[in-house]
Amino acid sequence: MPMRILINILRNRNFVLVFAVLMGLTLGQWAHSIKDYTIFVLALVMTFSMTNIRTTSLYPPQRLIKPMLMGILLNYVVYALVMIGLAYWLIDDRDLFYGFVVIATTPPGVAIIPFSHILKGDVEYAIKGVLGAFLCTVLITPFAVGWITGNEGIAAWDLFLLMLKTIVLPLLLSRILLLPKLFFVVDQVRGKVVDWGFATLIFIAVGLNRNVFFSDPAILLRIAVVLFIVHFIMGLLYERLCYFLGRDTVRAMSENLLLTVKSSGFAVVTAITLFGQKAAIPTAGLAIFVLLYLLFLSFRMDLRNRLKN
Repeated sequence: MPMRILINILRNRNFVLVFAVLMGLTLGQWAHSIKDYTIFVLALVMTFSMTNIRTTSLYPPQRLIKPMLMGILLNYVVYALVMIGLAYWLIDDRDLFYGFVVIATTPPGVAIIPFSHILKGDVEYAIKGVLGAFLCTVLITPFAVGWITGNEGIAAWDLFLLMLKTIVLPLLLSRILLLPKLFFVVDQVRGKVVDWGFATLIFIAVGLNRNVFFSDPAILLRIAVVLFIVHFIMGLLYERLCYFLGRDTVRAMSENLLLTVKSSGFAVVTAITLFGQKAAIPTAGLAIFVLLYLLFLSFRMDLRNRLKN
């Protein structure tokens, strides 16, 4: 019985994230030894994550345009403008600001798809919105990051290659994993691979910067303020706007997720690769706030269901 309880705890996604943060704070010296493998870990995580995007969701093609454009608008235009504006106002450290730029231009988190199901959203709409934003990442992120940072120390071609390694190649490989003979096994291990791979990236981001976590709480507070406003305040305001406009609540929930849920693992690797370890501090915070926001939405839905019954 104790062993079964332990196994269930280790399989819990929330525990895994908290565990990764605690390990980064206590055993962060080991993060330097494995930071060179971040791209490989991310590619693995993205490949397994993208098996959530089924090829059948791409048909008929004419029904892809609207949700894909909405995913791009919410994820790259609205989110990016609010985050970069707040970071420019509140963050006076260049490397940390660049970390927020990376977050703003990061693709949506694939967690949008399962949480659209959990939160009674439009799953097909979410899949198409995520796919549109992912495909757009290959072009938007190199241009946006280079333009906002003035191409400081980075080359557009290197950025483009990074997008190919972490977006395009995993997407193509995920199509292979969807083959029936392979998917039976993939479906059994996907959650563990994604959760622990993601935890590894968070461990690296926290571990590389644990001195900042202990020595500069004022910086952490400002980072937390930006992330809280962008996720909780903006997400809830968008929800109220949809209600005021009489939007369909099912679709509005998926749009809310497209607006607020970013790929934390992608952000961690991109920030470290392009701007160094300090730029990864906001990305570690991103993982925590995305999780807290998803938990908030889940608990709120459960509470509403209990009150109805």
